[in-house]
Parts: sequence; C-alpha cells; structure tokens
Amino acid sequence: PTKVAASTSVLSKRWKNNNLLALVDTLSFDESMVVYPNEEEAESGSDRFLDFVDKTLRNCPTKTIKKLSLSHRGGNRFTKSLGFYGWIWSAMEEQESLLEEVHLKCTRNKVNLERKLLTSNTLVKLTLSREYCLEVERVFLPALKSLSLLTVGGLDYNNYRRLIKGCPVLEELLITDISADAFDPYPPCCTAYVKSASIKRLLLHDLSYVKAPSLVYLDYSSHVFMNYRFVDLDSLAEVRLNLKLWDHHKKPNKPIFGDLRVYISNITTLHLSADSLEAFHFCCKSMPVFKNLLNLSIESNKKKGWQVMPLLLKSCPNLHTLIFMALVHRVTDKCGDACACTPNNKHKKKKKKKKKKKSKLECLETVRVGIDADNSMFLRANLLSLPIVSSNCNNIHFI
Repeated sequence: PTKVAASTSVLSKRWKNNNLLALVDTLSFDESMVVYPNEEEAESGSDRFLDFVDKTLRNCPTKTIKKLSLSHRGGNRFTKSLGFYGWIWSAMEEQESLLEEVHLKCTRNKVNLERKLLTSNTLVKLTLSREYCLEVERVFLPALKSLSLLTVGGLDYNNYRRLIKGCPVLEELLITDISADAFDPYPPCCTAYVKSASIKRLLLHDLSYVKAPSLVYLDYSSHVFMNYRFVDLDSLAEVRLNLKLWDHHKKPNKPIFGDLRVYISNITTLHLSADSLEAFHFCCKSMPVFKNLLNLSIESNKKKGWQVMPLLLKSCPNLHTLIFMALVHRVTDKCGDACACTPNNKHKKKKKKKKKKKSKLECLETVRVGIDADNSMFLRANLLSLPIVSSNCNNIHFI
C-alpha cells in the first residue's frame, strides 16, 4: 500500500538507499479516510495531509507509476502552488512514462490547473472531480480513452472544447453531478454540447446537442426540453433515460423526443426510470415504435404513475426480455391491462377491460420482477394470475 511504502521509505535510515516506492506502480491518497476530531483540526490536518503527499511524491520516481489517485479537501493554502502537481505534469510528459490513469478530486477549496500544453502519450483514463478546474491553451492526449468530469462546475466552454478536441481516440465521456440526487437546473455549460467522431459511451446531464456517429451507449439524465438536437447516432444500441418534468408540466405538451426519437426507435436495449414514464405520459402525444427493441427494463416509484405503460408495451412488438425493478407505482385508472392494480375498487371493470384488450408481446421470452420480501406472496399471486400470451414465455422470474 502507498501508506506503508511511503512511511517505511521516509522513516527507515537503514533502508535509505533502498526506496520502496520504486517498487510501487499505483499511488492512492484519500483524505476522506482520515478522521478529524473537529473542523478546526480538519483545516490544519488537511495541510499536513498535502505535505505528506508532497513528500511522498518527491521520493517516488516518475517513470514507475501507472495509476495515481488523489482525493483531498484542499487545505488553507493556495492549492495550485503545491509542488506535487509539478510531479504529476512530469510523470505525464515523461518520455518513458508508464502513467495510464490519473484521478483528481478536491471537495472544498477550488483548484485551478493551468497549463499551456496538457499532454501525455500514455494516459488512458483521466478524472477531474468537484473543485478541480482546468485552464489550458492546448491539449494533446493521443491515448486517452476515458474522460470523467464529475461536478466540475468551473470548467468553461472554451477549455472543455479544447479538452475534447485534444483527445482524438476518446471512447468514453462522463459528465455528471455526483453531489445530489436532485436535478440541477444550472448544470455546467460544457454539458450542453458533445461532438466527437470516436466516442462510444456517453453519460451526461442536461445536454442539448450531440453529434457522435460511433456512439453505442447513452446514459442521459435531464429535465424535459422542448427540443433535442441529436445527429449521426446510427450506431446507438443501448439507452438509459432519466427524464424529469419541470414543475409547470401539468398537462400534455409538445413531444419531448425531437431528433432523439429517430435514433432511439432503432435501439435494442432501453432502461427507463420512473420519472421517465411520467414524462412520457405528460409530454408525448404519441410513442415511437421500438421495432428493434429486445430488452426493456423499468424502474418503479410509489409516487409515479404507470399511465403510459400500455402505450409503451404496445410500441415494443419484438420485445424478448422485460425487467421490472419493483412493481410499486401510484395507482391510477389509466394503467390499462399493464398491471393488476385496482383503483377506487373498480375490480370488476378492470377485469372486463383485460378481456377486451390483446397484448402485443407475442415475442416475449423472459420476464424478471424485483419485489420486496414483505409483499412477495401477494404480488406473486397477482402476477401469476395474469394471462401469458407469448408461447415463448414459460416463466416469470422473481428477483
């Protein structure tokens, strides 16, 4: 471990010429593992932690490290002046460097990383989290395949654009807010625009424009916009949507899909949050036909209704696998024959409705349902009583 190697190398006089850090290829510094008795001690303790990091890296050769992780509070000092950032730049730019991963996180004081040229021929993964900001004139990271910007609110559009342009083989881009479960109505400006010929996986919040011809996987969380501009997504195969209504959405509005509608209708796997189901119901006058969709998973929430569920299932004519992450939802009179809920004691009317409607899931092969142990017997009985119209579906799997 980093701590053992560093303390042994620093404290032992007998091993003065045998630096054990030369035998280490991974360095991980995490201040969250340090317990401070009070806030005052935490401030001075954070400075001591950074001193330890600085001294450790001075004793560590830059050519041997493959992975570096640093997570800290920031201390009281002007953080960008700390010497260990010079070590990081040297390790990245070293001709014979082995450095493949750098992960930097600061939770309190803002850290400005200023470089005229940010470059590395070996770096494959880069993560900047929370208070880290990047100010660069040029970027050239020819081997970088994964870039994560996690709640980096200080990264402006120009620096973000230089960063993306300087990564010609980038395959995975994550731009998200890890600080809260709620949606942030004022996300970083860099999330509004993604344009890359190489990106295959995207995880983003509140973007409005995407052009990514190699994109295969999209994980998208957002409040509902009136229009989305998605261009050249012909390779898209899997989508995870978490769409949330603004407070003023109380009745059906303009379609929310925009250009995304064309591309998600060709995907094979779709994951929907409970908020997305509600957004579809209030904002979609029609549902695209998912003619190639084979796998559908749906999350549930007892405060969100399933009004759109009948329309959604009928829009998936070739569905093979259907997964419900729990069955709880707000009971309404518009679930149709998609579930066995009985609002306002209308059980008889519900049964008649089921007999009249025919399911469009003849290709269904697998149904998986996640249920709580407390209600397992009741839900099992209800589900097993429903008619199975697909001859290929012999079982309902409870998880």
